[in-house]
Amino acid sequence: MEIILKEDIIGLGFKNDIVNVKSGYGRNYLIPTGKGVIASESAKKVLAENLKQQAHKLAAIKAAAEQKAEAIKDVALTISAKVGATGVTYGSVTAAHVAEELKKLGHDIDRKIIVMRDIKKVGDYVATVCFHKEVSVEIPVKVVAENAPAEEKVEAPAAVEAPVAEAEASATEEEAPAAE
Repeated sequence: MEIILKEDIIGLGFKNDIVNVKSGYGRNYLIPTGKGVIASESAKKVLAENLKQQAHKLAAIKAAAEQKAEAIKDVALTISAKVGATGVTYGSVTAAHVAEELKKLGHDIDRKIIVMRDIKKVGDYVATVCFHKEVSVEIPVKVVAENAPAEEKVEAPAAVEAPVAEAEASATEEEAPAAE
């Protein structure tokens, strides 16, 4: 089923896009909530006419999005999180955390336009901020352990593996005399 979107829907498309969706999704959600209309021939002609008339407004919106993107293109975030001994975070770092860190730096960005997977381990990741359908910026996000020096973060997984290796070695020594 072809639908003309009346507003931006994350993961589906942007305003005035023509998208294919399953019939139930279109009939039961998009059309009744006013987020889309059926893309008939007459609706497509009306859309084309409206886009011609709004071309200068759309150009201004895109220019504003490019300005916002230019302001944050060189930003790199470091987020500290509580981390277990194996480097796995308690909970996860989400787009809301990224938006909060950007707000601390003076960039007011809605968490809904930030696209990323939930981060569950310490490391380097990328978050994409979609200002417009043609304008997006990738922001590097580094997740570090809270209240821990850099040396300890690197050594934490090795410290977990060392006692296991020692336990296996002592178990092997104990079994050897019993076999004689």
